[in-house]
Amino acid sequence: MFWVNGVPCDSISASDRSFQYGDGVFTTMLLQDGKVLHWSLHTQRLREGLNRLAIPHPNWSDVERWVANAAIEHSRSGIKVHISRGSGGRGYSPLGCESPVVTISAFQYPKHYSTWHQAGLELGICQTQLGLNPTLAGIKHNNRLEQIMAKAEMDAVGLPDGIVTDLNEHIVETTMANLFWRKGQTLYTPKMVNAGVKGITRNYVAAQLPSLGFSLTEEDFFIEDLLCADEVFVTNAILGVAPVSKIAHHSFSFSDLAKQLRKSYMSC
Repeated sequence: MFWVNGVPCDSISASDRSFQYGDGVFTTMLLQDGKVLHWSLHTQRLREGLNRLAIPHPNWSDVERWVANAAIEHSRSGIKVHISRGSGGRGYSPLGCESPVVTISAFQYPKHYSTWHQAGLELGICQTQLGLNPTLAGIKHNNRLEQIMAKAEMDAVGLPDGIVTDLNEHIVETTMANLFWRKGQTLYTPKMVNAGVKGITRNYVAAQLPSLGFSLTEEDFFIEDLLCADEVFVTNAILGVAPVSKIAHHSFSFSDLAKQLRKSYMSC
């Protein structure tokens, strides 16, 4: 079961523009003891995406209440908040669409994430590349076809995730997370102006680094820049921060940095 505009449902309209065209945005939230972590960062992400797509905003107080109603009462769980432009318009035209539709679904925390926190995860390098689209870069819109194709590629070779580059061979992200790597006291992450999603955990980690004595460089990087790192970790809203143990044939050691950042992220 999921919730549509606060009402428990088991279906949505086939005329909904997210179903028809991917016309909307979403975010996935971590809950601890039924409470959303980093609510303000998630609503900021949703607002930015809706503004970029010129979709009217829902009533955010209503959305917060609906999330609380849908939450699973477990020590740790997840919630997906999906906002569609709604139904209406002629073809691609959004004219007449004034009422966004908010769909909320809850899920159990993935058990294998705890294993990744301790042992790290192995990443492949995807052959699937992301197109260059600065108009949509950064936001988490509802069309995820490129990520689906890249994830299917990793599934086929038995790897949990993989690094995705764009058509210029620049590193963007993994199929499900943002990517950081460290050389000495400097951390690096792709600047993501042409493709990819700027996750809320990425933003949280970037804000914490100065207080921990690290600098951050956001630039265009190639795979070769990453493979000579001292350590690598990935971030997303549900996983938090997890170390990377191996990329292709390159193995990486762990410091306490990923663990320290994860603990900070999950204690807020």
